[in-house]
Amino acid sequence: MRYAFILTLLAGLCYQSVMAQTDSTARMDTTIQVEKKKTTFTLGALYANNASYYGQTAASPMPYVAASGVVQFPCGIYLSSTAYRLLKDSSHAVSATSATAGFSFPIGKKLTADIAYSHTFYPSNSAFLQAANPDNATASLKYKYWMTTGISGDYAFGKQQDVFVTATTEKLIQLGSFSKKDLITLTPSVDAVAGTQHFYESYVTQRYLQFKDLGLPLPFLPGVPAGSQTVSKEATSFDILSYNLHIPLAYNRAHYMIEAAYQLSVLSDKALSGAGETHSFVNCSFYYQF
Repeated sequence: MRYAFILTLLAGLCYQSVMAQTDSTARMDTTIQVEKKKTTFTLGALYANNASYYGQTAASPMPYVAASGVVQFPCGIYLSSTAYRLLKDSSHAVSATSATAGFSFPIGKKLTADIAYSHTFYPSNSAFLQAANPDNATASLKYKYWMTTGISGDYAFGKQQDVFVTATTEKLIQLGSFSKKDLITLTPSVDAVAGTQHFYESYVTQRYLQFKDLGLPLPFLPGVPAGSQTVSKEATSFDILSYNLHIPLAYNRAHYMIEAAYQLSVLSDKALSGAGETHSFVNCSFYYQF
């Protein structure tokens, strides 16, 4: 979930940068381009109808709101932080917070690389599906032609250790504008996620312990035999987990962006959190860049 927020914010930053460049400026001397770069700061607010972890969800819906901030320096280094508030969480004012440091740099005219590390602070008994792995190291490559295609790898660790690989492709479509100072865009994308699922073992154990402490009947959890605290499938195997379609519609101005996004996720038959299930997510967000 937290990676989706960060990537969305960075996409906004990248969009402003791309729209500020024309074919003529792309041919300008490198020194001039460097001189025009500046440090940017972006604030964001988001509402989502459910928390998504690579298209997977917790046992019950988890709508939330989030507030984010990203500072990006001309050298490609960026820092970001996000605070999350689950709307059903009556125990905490802030349900989780994350901090990220990363570095984005070009390898060629069309190829860009990105490396980052993030840590998320979860309270005890957190309801987040990925709470067992608060640390994440990621590396990605993106190749831009008439579409943008990329591949990324994540190493998530903490109480458990998991590895994820995501292959994605997207296309920025300009739909028009109301004036010379705005632009409406649609950026559909598809991706496939593969990985391990040790995080789900910890999630199952935590949920059972929580219900047991409250004296409640043990809940039904996908991939878990009735009355058991052990998942019914092998969590160490590296398998396809989900296929995802993203459709974000955005209204863009010079300094801000308003976006409504829909995500359709189809889980594979190897996904422990709900094999073969289909999930829909709706996000509404606002970003302002200084």
